[in-house]
Amino acid sequence: MENFEPVYGTGPLLGIAAGAIALLLFLIIRFKLHAFVALILVSVLTALAAGIPVSGVVPTLLDGFGGTLASVALLVGLGVMIGRLLEITGGAAVLAGVLIRTFGERRAPLALGVASLLFGFPIFFDAGLIVMLPIVFSVARRVGGSVLTYALPTAGAFAVMHAFVPPHPGPVTAAVEIGADMGLTLLVGLLLAIPTWYLASYLFGLWAGRKWELPVPEDIMSDGTVDHEDPPSLGTVLAVLLLPMLLIFANTGVSTLVSVGTLPEGVLWVESLQLVGQTPVALLITVLFAMVVLSSGRFTRQRVEEIVGGALGPVCAIILITGAGGMFGGVLQASGIGGALADTLETTGLPVIVAAFVIALALRVAQGSATVALTTAAGLIAPAVQASTGLSSIDLALIVIAIASGATALSHVNDSGFWLVGRFLGMDVKTTLKTWTVMETLIGFIGFGFAFGLSLVL
Repeated sequence: MENFEPVYGTGPLLGIAAGAIALLLFLIIRFKLHAFVALILVSVLTALAAGIPVSGVVPTLLDGFGGTLASVALLVGLGVMIGRLLEITGGAAVLAGVLIRTFGERRAPLALGVASLLFGFPIFFDAGLIVMLPIVFSVARRVGGSVLTYALPTAGAFAVMHAFVPPHPGPVTAAVEIGADMGLTLLVGLLLAIPTWYLASYLFGLWAGRKWELPVPEDIMSDGTVDHEDPPSLGTVLAVLLLPMLLIFANTGVSTLVSVGTLPEGVLWVESLQLVGQTPVALLITVLFAMVVLSSGRFTRQRVEEIVGGALGPVCAIILITGAGGMFGGVLQASGIGGALADTLETTGLPVIVAAFVIALALRVAQGSATVALTTAAGLIAPAVQASTGLSSIDLALIVIAIASGATALSHVNDSGFWLVGRFLGMDVKTTLKTWTVMETLIGFIGFGFAFGLSLVL
């Protein structure tokens, strides 16, 4: 809310923030209140406790909610449409099959992981895992060995892409909250996701497969074959996956050339290149492209509309939770709590990127949802980022990765992903903790290590 002056000092404001977060976690964990409802309720109570006038509470809530959804909802909606079209046509199975033939059966875990990294760009973690698991089971039966050898590199690839790379809601929200450039965040996220996956997921998966001989579970889905009589070609699948990345990278490159004076500013053709590379426009172009090339000779226009429309339903909860998290972050900033946190961090000397990781990690451990942890941590750290001087565009992108890393580590029994992986792989809780939880923790800490290391040298 504009022109609002905090009515309390740093100590009381930080106490209100701590109480708000504790209440949020208590409502979600103890009373099993849905995160969307809990975030709205806590946002209202925090605004009142911080002294925001009663008449200004609702406008403050709506500003935070609408401002977040303005950026997030477009990207998530368009991204999931692309993923659904690829899933329905059998594109995941096509790509996985080609990679396994190329890499060889001995390197099947690597092939499955690479395929999952590619499909992890447009497809959400749970949807991507469900698409790939039948292929994982089929390969595990054919090649032999523990199913963990094949499943962990696959699940880890989707997890790291979901956490690090736009258009997934977590990194998109964090980038919006702290003002990071979306294209640069995508580029940095991709560059750090690959080595993080290799160390934390692929190599760990090979080790875990040797340590725990876990049989392939009984069929609970399809057998991993391509069911569609006319699946897309490999070239078509790769074109759909690479088109948005190329457009977004082109925009980043053109913008960089404009900033250094190599290309003229304000010229129509330069601005047009920048426009088509803006993330929402790039994804829109890709959706239209995918609708044409993937449906040709396969689906009617009505069936295509049903496919892309049906893709939106499962992500509505994620979008609303993300918006409510942005609402909570907006209250924290408008009330002066964010500024108080920034002042405290400045006096302690703790680097902003480290504080971002620690806050996200604490929220992740306490309540389980990576989306809530990401959104809340981004809202808390945003004022500290804005108050810090000398942060470059790359620094901001690295802070996004730090937040995403903290929100990924230490997945346990309060995380839906923990149960999803454990159930599909036929593991008990103890084994899931030893495998999935350890892998997620490695992803979080290794990813943060890369981000923090780069922030020191760049």
